[in-house]
Amino acid sequence: MTLPRLPSLRLDGRRAMVTGAGRGIGLAAAAALAEVGAHVTLIARTAADITAAAREIQEAGGQAAPLVLDVTDLNAVRAAIGAADPFDILVNNAGTNRPRGFLEVTEEDYEVITGLNLRAAYFVAQTVARRMATAGKGGSIIHISSQMGHVGGQNRTVYCMTKHGIEGLTKAMAIDLAPLGIRVNSIGPTFIDTPLTRPFFQNAAFRDDVLRRIKLGRLGMVEDLMGAVVFLASDAAALITGTALVVDGGWTAE
Repeated sequence: MTLPRLPSLRLDGRRAMVTGAGRGIGLAAAAALAEVGAHVTLIARTAADITAAAREIQEAGGQAAPLVLDVTDLNAVRAAIGAADPFDILVNNAGTNRPRGFLEVTEEDYEVITGLNLRAAYFVAQTVARRMATAGKGGSIIHISSQMGHVGGQNRTVYCMTKHGIEGLTKAMAIDLAPLGIRVNSIGPTFIDTPLTRPFFQNAAFRDDVLRRIKLGRLGMVEDLMGAVVFLASDAAALITGTALVVDGGWTAE
């Protein structure tokens, strides 16, 4: 008898790109990919954040480089990605939110949230995927979505709309890109303790409601997402595409 071998979770020799990599989920994704051997390009608008993050990854023995880029500037995105060697992995993480009730949402709120969460995410993925296709090696694209891509949420109409859109994009992209060996999946976190979400939890009633809905009884940490990122990027997920990995502590189970 020959035992099956576990496909490797290592990413040695592969090139990864992470948007919104200066802090929070993006930083954790970059650190995780570097820890398993990928060379990671950290992308954000703020040079100080990604420069410091890349330096820490290097000091820990990983390979990383910062790239200052505003992903809403599509001409700059196409120029930067076109000038780089093709990536094998994209973690499409950059996103934002402005929580407001439906009746209070302004046109500016709508444009800012959809401009980053949908428009930029779409065309960053398209630009990276075109380079993957030209290289002919396949690849893995991971959209950082949200549990709010599967349910509704109070004061989050635009955000929920964009994340439901990302879930549809994931499925449709997976169908289009499968013949090229490019896998496309999403990760849907619950509320994660990050600089973006921390101000929300100063409201005790909001925090209590969130903890009631998360069946495991605690907020997520960025470390809770690192394994999911590595798994979907690796050969261990070679037959997984067009699916959503929801890391929500049970929020969407009921």
